[in-house]
Amino acid sequence: MNMEKLKSRYPELIANMEERCYSRDYIGRLEREIQTILANASSNNWQSYGDIYRGYVANGMSKGALHHRLARLGIIERFDERGEFPDGRTRQKIVMHGKEQYLSEEFKRIVEKYRDYELLRGRKKASTISVDASTAANFLYALHCAGIDSVAEITQQSVISAFTNEDGTLRWSQSCKNRLAVVFGASMSTSPELFTRVIAYLPALRGTRKNIQYLTDEEFSKVKRVLTDRSSGLSLRDIAIGTLALSYGLRKCDIAALKLDEVDLIGEKIRIKQQKTAVPLILPLTAAAGNAIYDYATQERPESDCEYVFLRELRPFGRLCSGSLSNTAIEIMKAAGIRQNVGDRKGFHIFRHRLATSLLGNGVAQPVISKIAGHTSPESLETYLSADFKHLKECSIGLERFPLREDVFSNA
Repeated sequence: MNMEKLKSRYPELIANMEERCYSRDYIGRLEREIQTILANASSNNWQSYGDIYRGYVANGMSKGALHHRLARLGIIERFDERGEFPDGRTRQKIVMHGKEQYLSEEFKRIVEKYRDYELLRGRKKASTISVDASTAANFLYALHCAGIDSVAEITQQSVISAFTNEDGTLRWSQSCKNRLAVVFGASMSTSPELFTRVIAYLPALRGTRKNIQYLTDEEFSKVKRVLTDRSSGLSLRDIAIGTLALSYGLRKCDIAALKLDEVDLIGEKIRIKQQKTAVPLILPLTAAAGNAIYDYATQERPESDCEYVFLRELRPFGRLCSGSLSNTAIEIMKAAGIRQNVGDRKGFHIFRHRLATSLLGNGVAQPVISKIAGHTSPESLETYLSADFKHLKECSIGLERFPLREDVFSNA
């Protein structure tokens, strides 16, 4: 961190935000944050923006205050270190390197080798690479705490210990084990024998799958009703987003990334490039979806030259980030009067699940459903089979051949 550089350049950041019509209150908060950093960096020996955030945590700030501080620090860091101005999206948090910064140079190279390998292949999203790298860094940090800082020192017992909490419960799941195997596999060319051994030490864990809450027919009807009722209290943006999610089972990242030129009202098509798989997807534009998008675009969408369909409601009117769609889903379910209990599933993925199980129940071929849902692997559909009650009941076995006492089904 170069405090002199930040001190001399931050007025550019403030001027840019004023030009783009950020609120005076928000700009003032950001400016005060910068002044706080400049005044306290030396006395607190802050070497990075991560250090600043950890200092805030140590001072006992509330969760809400930390959330806003983290967002402001993200804006300042990106401007200070990369010269980037804010783009109006809310999820601009600082890059927290977590446990990786405490690793030995050899362990750091393992994580970096994996990042370079995947970036070169270009088959994984940046977020997936980040999660894999973070999982590996946390595992290697556990080994570091046990006094192990090189691959040659790793033993089967040390791996088992890293996977186990003090009370004997598992610290990591099967999916984490798979991530570790992928990260270590990227370094296989540097030392095949060592990394083959380490991968073999990873414990054989049993994969688990939670019961999935599904959208019932009654809940589906209630959601559909509020999406067509202008008196429901929902904004036109929420109605359009909800209609897309309910009609097509689109991922929220794909809805947020939908561009104006991808909605063909004349040809009645929606053409998107899926954010998760990068696979193009063409869907028929239903009357309900087309009307909802048209109403939002002509009556409520802010005037903007932004290429994306759905925009933020506050200045600057940039693209709506996918994280904000979670709030939209909550508002829709609140308006419909469903899923208001603690622990109830409220995200848009339940709409996606509903579409797949509904098609399965109506006998639509699995390859067709996979294509509609935008799956690249047929195995992705397996998670929805457990809710295909219509066909599961056809597989049930009668109890006629199994003698039961008369009181088994008694209410007494």
